[in-house]
Amino acid sequence: MDVMNAFNKLDKTFKVLVIALIVLVALVPIGLIATGTAYGEWGPDELQQAVGYVPAGLQQLNGLWTPVLPDYNFPSGGDTLPEQTPGYYASAIIGVIVVGLIAYGIGKVIIKRND
Repeated sequence: MDVMNAFNKLDKTFKVLVIALIVLVALVPIGLIATGTAYGEWGPDELQQAVGYVPAGLQQLNGLWTPVLPDYNFPSGGDTLPEQTPGYYASAIIGVIVVGLIAYGIGKVIIKRND
């Protein structure tokens, strides 16, 4: 099926959402230009340095999850903007797909429950 044909059949609100997601994914590498760390993405060491202590719960959860793409970068990726950009795009696209599938699944459950 033609992509534009399928896009034209979508509801107007859904089209706006799809366009907004595409724009946001395209803007993802802006995070590489920013200095410092992203809000809420602090590890215990960064939190200790910024605030002066690490909550016990965070300390217990440290190391529970190992990210697939640490620092949004492929293992072979370097430190320059062009080398890190593919990892940022992959993270954004995977994130949109995972969240979209979860939302779709929850929507299906809600619709089924209301029938």
